[in-house]
Amino acid sequence: MHMPAEMNEIRARLLARRAELVRVRERLAAERRRDTEPLSADASDRALQCANDDVIDSIADTVLDELLRIDKALSRLDAGRYGLCEICLYPIESKRLAAVPYATCCAQCGSETGERIAG
Repeated sequence: MHMPAEMNEIRARLLARRAELVRVRERLAAERRRDTEPLSADASDRALQCANDDVIDSIADTVLDELLRIDKALSRLDAGRYGLCEICLYPIESKRLAAVPYATCCAQCGSETGERIAG
């Protein structure tokens, strides 16, 4: 399994990514509230702004999904189950965890279940 120093590094990496995503989520919420640019009086500009809202909402959903995955990874870390496949209970490949530190299963189980690990 992982050494305590390595776990601290993983925790720091997860927390840094989480903080970054929280900042992104706050900026998206401000954009959606139109804190910086109110809804235009011009109909064509307003239509474009509303179309952009759909894009903002989609990005916000992706950010929230990744935040939830990070929170679950931190919970697994606290419980001593981080890095273990939730299906077969074998260790998740270090390359997989390096790429996606919130992965919940090994590459084989992920491919068999179709786990989507990237946000």
